[in-house]
Amino acid sequence: MSVPDLKAGIERLAALPPLARDESGPVFAEPWQAQAFALAVRLSELGYFTWKEWAAALADELKSAADRGKGDDGSRYYEHWLAALERLVAAKGLAGRGEMLARKEAWAEAYRHTPHGKPVVLTQPAPAPHRPEQGAERDRE
Repeated sequence: MSVPDLKAGIERLAALPPLARDESGPVFAEPWQAQAFALAVRLSELGYFTWKEWAAALADELKSAADRGKGDDGSRYYEHWLAALERLVAAKGLAGRGEMLARKEAWAEAYRHTPHGKPVVLTQPAPAPHRPEQGAERDRE
């Protein structure tokens, strides 16, 4: 992504309606949104990608959606967040698209067989991604 594209992406992010927040931080409409948010933050904290890389990936996803005529008014923000996260995870080699699809299908299957009100439990844990090299640069700007 070029510098002008990145600047435009940041401007698009700033133009979104403010996301719901309370005194302790973001408020999420559904649990998966909080999980996707936390996963992106944690992967960045662990050095798998920088926060600048994350911001660029999210801006690119929002631009792609707008280019497809599916611009966001804020109601689908976390769907774009998740799509950007999946793309970045694949690009970094943390998990392939096939692995992510298999995991989604396993979750959907577990969900269909979980009684209402009970937590969904996957019987097979996801493989751990390879950790980045010690001292990897982590740019949080």
